[in-house]
Amino acid sequence: MSRIFKSTVLIFAVFFYQNIFSQGCSDAGFCTLENFQGTATDSISFSNSLKFGANIGAADNDVSVFGSYLEYSRQLNANWEVLAKLTYLSQSVDGFSSSSLADAYLTASYSVNSSVKIIGGLKIPFTDGNLKDNGFALPMDFQPSLGTLDLILGTSKSYKNWAFVFAYQQPLTQNNNEFLATSGSDYISTNNFKRAGDILLRTSYKLNIADKFLITPSLLPIYHLANDKFTDVDDVEKEIKGSNGLTLNANLYLNYMINQRNSLELSFGSPLVVRDKRPDGLTRGFVANLEYKISF
Repeated sequence: MSRIFKSTVLIFAVFFYQNIFSQGCSDAGFCTLENFQGTATDSISFSNSLKFGANIGAADNDVSVFGSYLEYSRQLNANWEVLAKLTYLSQSVDGFSSSSLADAYLTASYSVNSSVKIIGGLKIPFTDGNLKDNGFALPMDFQPSLGTLDLILGTSKSYKNWAFVFAYQQPLTQNNNEFLATSGSDYISTNNFKRAGDILLRTSYKLNIADKFLITPSLLPIYHLANDKFTDVDDVEKEIKGSNGLTLNANLYLNYMINQRNSLELSFGSPLVVRDKRPDGLTRGFVANLEYKISF
């Protein structure tokens, strides 16, 4: 097992060094929910859990990203579990920054059996995706939320140390962004932005490297189902060519069980394959996240 652990760490260390300035690591939010991660640690069963997390990331155009979240889940009975998550996001570059509460996630999951779950829920925005600075609309790169109400559906399957997740996220509404890029701008016009949906398929494998340590490498393909759209200065709706297609992410989770009730998780993510255009502002060259969980 030690050889597997050392090899995994070496591969990911080389990978992150080579890809720290590449693009496309993030998604519209659903891959970060606990039911879609496949990294839960084995412990004595508790009805409630509370998570606190903070993360940093590198986005396009030298934008730095800081995020934090609070997540609560409750096991209602042998089959049903509910989850609520509150997120905050701050983006900054060259002395300029924007920050706000981002989104709330509400989900419910039903355990068909010990290895299969069905999940459904909503992503609820706290902003309309059109924060402004001195009256000027900001590009999506500086919007704390996509500003869309989204439907989230998925299923997960575990088999021995393997975990598989399939999920779908679809905007039910669109945001009110008014940003139109000027000539030579590094940002993409998103006036009257219309964002397509996403599907993901996550594969992960748990490696118990010690009594209290768990390492989980994961591959996460996310497919953006269609080109996004915007309305130009002449009030003509146009597709943003190259905004559909595949993003393939690699993730690594390191879990430490402090005791039966408390645990820490350190995770990293970076892309292998990216879409040509990311007008939604979700581009991440890398993401690192630290999380504390208490069960009760």
